[in-house]
Amino acid sequence: MPSTITICASLPLLPSFSLLSPPPPLSPFSTSPSLSPFATSPSLSLHLPLSFLQVNFVVCQLFALLTAFGFRLYLHPSKTSPFVRHVVATLLGFYFALFCFGWYALHFLVQSGLTYGIMILTGVEHMHKYCLVVALGYLSFCQITRVYVFDYGMYSADFTGPMMVITQKITSLTFEIHDGKRMPSLLEYFSYNCNFMGILAGPTCSYNDYIAFIEGTPCRRHRDQQTNGKANGRHKQTDPSPNVIVRKLATCFFSLMVFLSVCKVFPVERNIDDDFIATTPFYAQVVYLYLSMLTTRPKYYFVWTLADAINNAAGFGFNGYTSDGSPRWDLISNLRITDIEFATSFKMFLDNWNIQTAHWLKRVCYERCPYNPTAATFILSAMWHGAYPGYYLTFLTGIVVTLAARAMRHNVRPHFLGSPSHKLVYDVITWAGTQIAICYTVVPFVLLSVGPSMKFYSFYFFHHILSGSEVYIHSISIW
Repeated sequence: MPSTITICASLPLLPSFSLLSPPPPLSPFSTSPSLSPFATSPSLSLHLPLSFLQVNFVVCQLFALLTAFGFRLYLHPSKTSPFVRHVVATLLGFYFALFCFGWYALHFLVQSGLTYGIMILTGVEHMHKYCLVVALGYLSFCQITRVYVFDYGMYSADFTGPMMVITQKITSLTFEIHDGKRMPSLLEYFSYNCNFMGILAGPTCSYNDYIAFIEGTPCRRHRDQQTNGKANGRHKQTDPSPNVIVRKLATCFFSLMVFLSVCKVFPVERNIDDDFIATTPFYAQVVYLYLSMLTTRPKYYFVWTLADAINNAAGFGFNGYTSDGSPRWDLISNLRITDIEFATSFKMFLDNWNIQTAHWLKRVCYERCPYNPTAATFILSAMWHGAYPGYYLTFLTGIVVTLAARAMRHNVRPHFLGSPSHKLVYDVITWAGTQIAICYTVVPFVLLSVGPSMKFYSFYFFHHILSGSEVYIHSISIW
């Protein structure tokens, strides 16, 4: 996958589920206490860096996990019809949405209903374009309203987070239909968009994969070669091994404990503190920058891995077999933690972060845009993420850093491949450079506002200069 796609998807997908924020003020978008009994119990979050809305989110996901086991055991495709599975998955999903977001969960139905009407009225030829505009426009309206009218800077569990995933699903589906897939029924459509496994944190998935899961059909398009005597694309779907889910839940628990232990020890805002800059040596500032951004990642590991475990517990996520015949349950996994933390290139980091969003951007934009697909993909990704200025500063910086990393790797890496020791030195240096480049790029995404973000870049703007110079030198050498 091109690195220009993955940089657009590399940014944190979950501002709506960030665990860093203080409790937000009451607004029309707040959870209804009558629907969320945990919201009125301050003792649940008194000693944790979690707001009551975020506690609701975590509790609801744990209920979804338990429900997923029951869904697989008692509503297995071999025991019940797809109709019943669709109905139960949809009703449970909407109930969980009401639990977390109150009646503003109706936005999910409005967005889905509007686009379904467009699909019927416009036909196959143009539906993908109109649905992209309407779904993204409705999402942007909700994001702008939340940011500039209500809770600016408050990373609460607001309803626009799930809408981001629903937008991905709507547009992915319409492009699949445009490419020749069948039109879903209204029930199938709402089940795909609002099922309980993915309503709160996703991840997005292919409509065809979801329908195969609901119907219990074994067909699945695999990219790997025929293995273990099973024909390519016709692997028989299995139920997940308990070990698969236990490992993912253990990862969730460890990530949450790490986050709760260190989230307040290394605040990102300290990177722009005048006293810190004035009294701290430059090397210590760089180390602190790395540590402060490192401690923001476990919350994403927790949320995305838990979402993956929920889908697996329901029986969704089978992705064929490995070369030794072991079943793979990573069809909709959103990250690979080891590859992220030990990435030795910008591309390697981005290819393993927010994977499903990268696939979505590639399917609906990069592979289809006839003019300047790279710029179009960045624009689409920026609009989808939200209205905070820090997002756009991160994307603009990411373009330059991506091009610089590509040029540096092209020009420098061949000189270190002569021996294993030289390659090891190269890997260590590029690991450090990659981690610092990622941190430098993503700081505005965390700070959100223009003022703090520009203050940070004013201290370290030479990174922009170095990156731009590398791109310029590389372009001159090619010319």
